[in-house]
Amino acid sequence: MKDADFYPIIFKRKSIRKYDLTPLDDDTLENIKDHIASLKSLYNDIEVDFKIISQNDVNSRMMKKAPHYIAAFSEIKEKYTKEGYKTNIGFILQQMDLFFSANGLGSCWQGIPKPHKEVLKSSDLEFIILMAFGNPKETLHRNNILEFKRKPLHKICKISDSSFDEILEAARLAPSATNSQPWFFTENTENNNVINVHSFRPNIMRAIMLKKYIPIDMGIALYHLKVGAEHFGKVVEIVFDENAKDNTPNGYNYVISLKMD
Repeated sequence: MKDADFYPIIFKRKSIRKYDLTPLDDDTLENIKDHIASLKSLYNDIEVDFKIISQNDVNSRMMKKAPHYIAAFSEIKEKYTKEGYKTNIGFILQQMDLFFSANGLGSCWQGIPKPHKEVLKSSDLEFIILMAFGNPKETLHRNNILEFKRKPLHKICKISDSSFDEILEAARLAPSATNSQPWFFTENTENNNVINVHSFRPNIMRAIMLKKYIPIDMGIALYHLKVGAEHFGKVVEIVFDENAKDNTPNGYNYVISLKMD
């Protein structure tokens, strides 16, 4: 199994909802475990734990059945933002989503199902979310970028430098809960090589549905943004910018900034 340049994968990946329920072979699962151990965190000082579990370890209600799931656990630790630990999980686990897609396997974020109590008790950390994976029982990739139902670029960013468009396009195509696409990107007035990342503040009704997922979705989009920047030869540093936080557009919350050299 390979860890390739994921930028081309972003343009054809899709969330797989139908699986061959036959378990993957032991060698494949060992390779997946090894890759999980190599994943990069957004915040290195937040402890995380990932467990591969079977469909029998997951409550079946509202579940898209798959042979395997990754159960993500995290230390509940504020990092810059109140729910930065969820953004960290989104950033880390999206690496697996793209890894699966690049290696012929399907995957899908699972926001509602939870593991059984025995799995929950097996970690000292807080359960956050599941990701289903396995051999797909449907077409693995999209045939055309037009199959994505996403907001146009001008609706999710306010950046005058069009040279960033191909980098931002990777973030535009990121998956999100109920396809809410909560991200917004702005340029940094003090450094032209910085993209500021914000999330929208939902109204009361939408917050009931999306509050749990928005920080995770922001981590997913941030990882896509990083993949895009690195694909075009940028050296990426993810930083917190107090000035950007103080100048966040109305209706949004500042999350983090991506600095490129």
